[in-house]
Amino acid sequence: MFKIIAKDKDARTGILKTAHGKVETPFFMPVATKTAVKYLDPRDLEEIGIQAIISNAFVLSLRPGIKTIKKAGGIHKFMNFHNSIFTDSGGFQKIKDSFYIKSSDKGLHLKSPFDGEKFLLTPKMLMKIQNTIASDVAMVMDEMPLPNQPKKEVILAVKRTHKWAVECLKHHKNKKQLLFGIAQGGLFPDLREMSAKFISSLDFDGVAFGGLAIGEPEKKTYKMINAQVKHFPEDKVRYLMGVGNPTQLINAVYAGADCFDSTFPTQNARHSTLFTSQGKIKIKNAKYKNDMKPIDKNCNCYVCKNYTRSHIRHLIKMKEANGLRYCTYHNIHFMNNLMKQIRAAIKEHKLEKFKNSFLKKFK
Repeated sequence: MFKIIAKDKDARTGILKTAHGKVETPFFMPVATKTAVKYLDPRDLEEIGIQAIISNAFVLSLRPGIKTIKKAGGIHKFMNFHNSIFTDSGGFQKIKDSFYIKSSDKGLHLKSPFDGEKFLLTPKMLMKIQNTIASDVAMVMDEMPLPNQPKKEVILAVKRTHKWAVECLKHHKNKKQLLFGIAQGGLFPDLREMSAKFISSLDFDGVAFGGLAIGEPEKKTYKMINAQVKHFPEDKVRYLMGVGNPTQLINAVYAGADCFDSTFPTQNARHSTLFTSQGKIKIKNAKYKNDMKPIDKNCNCYVCKNYTRSHIRHLIKMKEANGLRYCTYHNIHFMNNLMKQIRAAIKEHKLEKFKNSFLKKFK
């Protein structure tokens, strides 16, 4: 299921086996909330070399509905993506007023952003949704505390997360699908440790750091990772949810995390911010009007091999959709290539050197 190939201090590289093939860790997943990564299609993702993506189970249960996806033969056939697919529970929707109403011991009280219909999402219901969708990896339902919540409320969130984790294990019926547990704890190291130990004691296929990268100070993120990572099983994938900033990602790998997801690269692309080997550039700035160089001379993606900064800036300024497509393609390629470089550095026991060099250049 998960086999470690090489280690470099706390960082690891390995192979995660899913129903749709092997995924080499560490890896980054673009977000396809509604079965689509904005401005890219599955052919683009596979051409780039994306090993896995993540969709949102609750959102898909609303539109198009699990009956439709089941009729198509599962989420892979529905969206025509042939590599691994994760599905998140919907707990992250707590930070969105368009979804979240409240939490109770029974589950998450949510509403549809499409028509306002209200739902009580329970662990049993969530497992049925994800089992039916037939993603490769399902996530348990968790109670995600916000960074500013007092400790007594975070304790309650941890207790609910643990209760729901047990219930999800009970109701998870798809034997071809992996199930990952989520450890919470807010910004309290003692709660993070307690939650990591509890989730690790259960029979999950992988474990996740939940409730980070949602607005807390970056230093506290790493502190919470360190509080949990040493209590996670060595032989299971460690998933840091919601991290897509390249600098945070490489530091997290160094700390022992194995997989990541985030809208950060695609959101930056839609705001004309592009990632390069020398740092970020704002492509719509005037200085790129007559710049005939590629986005990044060290990048071999389709966009960098075929289009100039000048042309892409022109498309963005003219509000042509292809401009956003090219920006998104490049940023996702950059992230995938970064993960390849990280994996190679771990195998060569040179991750610290690579990390320091990358952080010095990428500002």
